[in-house]
Amino acid sequence: MDKLGKCSANYVPLTPLTFIKRASMVYSHRTSIIYGGVRFTWQQTYERCCRLAYSLRSLNVVKNDVVSVLAPNVPALYEMHFAVPMAGAVLNAINTRLDAKNIATILRHSEAKVFFVDYEYVPLASEALRLLVAGFKTGSSAEDAMPLVIVIDDINKPTGVRLGNLEYQQLIHHGNPQYPGEELQDEWDAISLNYTSGTTSEPKGVVYSHRGAFLSTMSLIQGWEMSTEAVYLWSLPMFHCNGWTFTWGVAARGGTNVCIRNTTADEMYKSISTHNVTHMCCAPVVFNILLEAKPHERCPITSKVNILTGGAPPPAALLEKMEDLGFHIMHAYGLTEATGPALVCEWQSKWNQLPRDHQAKLKARQGVSILTLADVDVKTKKTMESVPHDGKTIGEIVLRGSSIMKGYLKDEKETAKAFQKGWFLTGDVGVIHPDGYLEIKDRSKDVIISGGENISSVELESILFKHPAILEAAVVAMPHPRWGESPCAFVVLKKTGSTTETEILAYCRKNMSKFMVPKKVEFVEVLPKTGTGKVLKMELREVAKTLNTNNNRNNKRSDKQVHLHQTWYHHDTPPNQENVLAMSRL
Repeated sequence: MDKLGKCSANYVPLTPLTFIKRASMVYSHRTSIIYGGVRFTWQQTYERCCRLAYSLRSLNVVKNDVVSVLAPNVPALYEMHFAVPMAGAVLNAINTRLDAKNIATILRHSEAKVFFVDYEYVPLASEALRLLVAGFKTGSSAEDAMPLVIVIDDINKPTGVRLGNLEYQQLIHHGNPQYPGEELQDEWDAISLNYTSGTTSEPKGVVYSHRGAFLSTMSLIQGWEMSTEAVYLWSLPMFHCNGWTFTWGVAARGGTNVCIRNTTADEMYKSISTHNVTHMCCAPVVFNILLEAKPHERCPITSKVNILTGGAPPPAALLEKMEDLGFHIMHAYGLTEATGPALVCEWQSKWNQLPRDHQAKLKARQGVSILTLADVDVKTKKTMESVPHDGKTIGEIVLRGSSIMKGYLKDEKETAKAFQKGWFLTGDVGVIHPDGYLEIKDRSKDVIISGGENISSVELESILFKHPAILEAAVVAMPHPRWGESPCAFVVLKKTGSTTETEILAYCRKNMSKFMVPKKVEFVEVLPKTGTGKVLKMELREVAKTLNTNNNRNNKRSDKQVHLHQTWYHHDTPPNQENVLAMSRL
């Protein structure tokens, strides 16, 4: 049997690009994209991708060149998930909530050859390009290193905004619809470049392979049981882990992409009702948008809408409220380096007989590995020994499998640090329950060690969230003269002044162990978040260091703390109905 070899008939490199070619033949006349008044079929979408790939090659884009894009969830960004790799290039979808400095850093680090910019973000992109030029060393040719800039005008309602001489639709118009794309020789070639959200460190460029993207996509559409003719609402940004691979997954199932520019309650409910949405993904922060919607923004949920959620551990109480509205929730755990979701809370029919609050607690767990992970475990970091499956002993979550990233771009040191003894170290702390299901407890840097006791900030936040007056909560360590560290809770109220620190502390004492009770509750208008909705606890820890539990009983704050709070309010709009998601830009 060793003499049997591979050939082009029995061995073809794995790539998600095969999904759209198949969709164009099998589902040719089925609607592929809905965006406002725009409709495309799968045959049209495939031809548009072929045209764009051809035009990119005519612009001297070659293998491994990086093509960056700054855009919301519009058809152009969806098409680029196929067209850019069809041209042999690497797609870099940039977080639209980053400031100009961070965008310039990404363009410089990735050495982007082409930079697509949605018309809405032209001012931001212009400032980023100015900073990019300013950052070049004296004597270097800035012109040679600058990316070619192409504006994406609104295909539904063109605005005429330009930045340079080229516009996206021109490339589509002049492209060749019969262009087959560059032949993929090696499935290990890069397909996309995604930058981490940087909750605990500087963002890093994570490189995905065609193989990893293909296998992760297949696992997720299977694990979520996504059927053909699914109608998928883009409430999750495509820039976040390539939309958790569902940019490619919807094509694999011949589904319909419902694209929306802004994730507001009105737009989501209207899309769900009008287009009979069956699936959507989001971080738990989006749940608050749907739950807090005004009566005129709501539409009845007449058929099951499946939601895959992740990005932050959702409290069980929040899941229960969402299911009361008619949504069916599946919880996932993942990170950029794992090509999005790596674990899903696979539901078991025997759990249907349990009380609803018990079901919600089970759904809040992160679950079991997707099919393309060879293994997942929780290990003691020092010894790399597995922890017992008792639901109590914590350790670091480690992963191994074909959907894990290739590595960090231009960062061999961090890549080596992430891969140790055959495992990818996630930096997250969790437990494994007796049934084998995993539950995340915290980021390793967010565990609070108070008097020798490990306190899970996630567990404490989950209890706080059940308080009827609390909209959001984040718990971090603050210095304590006796215990070393103690919990400090930052709380966003549903209605300002609806409760007090004394009342919340009394609530905590009734509902948690004494050592877990926060020593301080600080009310804020908004929590600082990354562009993917994760709370920036490193910023909160810096504020917590400035708090004095005695002085602040009288609501006295240091100048530094006031300045930090003002900074958050400046960058993140207050959490009213229309803007809760604008804070996290999910």
